[in-house]
Amino acid sequence: MFREAIERMAPYTPGEQPRPGQRLIKLNTNENPYPPSPAVRRAISAAATAAALRLYPPPRADPFVAAAARLYGLPASHILAGNGSDELLSMIFRAALGPGDRVAYALPTYSLYDTLAAIQEARVAAVPLEPGFAQPLDALARERAHLTVVCSPNSPCGTLAAADDLDGLARRLGPRPLVIDEAYVDFASGNALGLVRRHRNVIVLRTLSKSFSLAGMRLGLLFAQPSIIESLLKVKDSYNLNRVAIAAGAAALDDAPWMRRNVAKVQRTREAACTRLRKMGFEVPPSSSNFVLARLAGRDMAPVTAALRRRGILVRHFPASVFRDAIRISIGTPAEMTALYKALEPLIKSVVAGRAGGRAQK
Repeated sequence: MFREAIERMAPYTPGEQPRPGQRLIKLNTNENPYPPSPAVRRAISAAATAAALRLYPPPRADPFVAAAARLYGLPASHILAGNGSDELLSMIFRAALGPGDRVAYALPTYSLYDTLAAIQEARVAAVPLEPGFAQPLDALARERAHLTVVCSPNSPCGTLAAADDLDGLARRLGPRPLVIDEAYVDFASGNALGLVRRHRNVIVLRTLSKSFSLAGMRLGLLFAQPSIIESLLKVKDSYNLNRVAIAAGAAALDDAPWMRRNVAKVQRTREAACTRLRKMGFEVPPSSSNFVLARLAGRDMAPVTAALRRRGILVRHFPASVFRDAIRISIGTPAEMTALYKALEPLIKSVVAGRAGGRAQK
């Protein structure tokens, strides 16, 4: 019924979402454990009137884009809004890649890139991470792909690529587009947004799902030179953001101090988590995101993940990845993390003692 490439490809698999009424500690999809600004609720109420909802929203999400221009100091002509940064990624892949074209990114990284490449029938140049989980920027430059994507901070390991290094990569790629996916960058110590003004080929992506606590609203932002924006508008859905989401996004951006306070709480809990998990015996790379990667080299973490699930705690495991010996843990509230440690510590002692087939699987 559909193209052979679609019949052949594997779909993207999101993290488990609890069913209504299920009581689970959800540390598997990197949501923010704290609520969005109260201004968001007020904006949603004001936007959700019968008179407003019967009309189409502004096609370019103008109030949301204007708020982004105020916060990030770039003209509205340099900004495109999307239904989450995932939609913006889809637009980029659709516009940049045809059958047989090459896209380059690190391995492992955000697995949606694989899905988007398969839809376009593009060829993937997957370049292994360097020691210390660093992005392989020199190797990516040598690929000279039609499209290069760098997730920074990278998922699932949380490592940040320095802006100066990304600047060098953009120069080496010349006219070829470089996408810098900064979904988690508000939890980091730096960002690459300034490269948009300096390079005609740089595209920076942001999302409000993580730091702004709006995963349920599906709001993303793309920053690039106007020539790129104009090209991407050709593949954008006519009205890709609804009126309520536009209002919520503008209100959230206009109350950035609320977001920063939540980010600071997450960062403190993240550092405590790194310390606690290392004491359990995990290898935990420094994280610049709102999650940590906890690894026991050579140990399949599927039984531990399943055992935590039975104890009411969701974490993310990647069985088909080089990180099958790791779990990715979203940073929750201090109380949620305490519950995780209480459940996880005896499981890990069992795994290290060689009894992974016993108590850890019960």
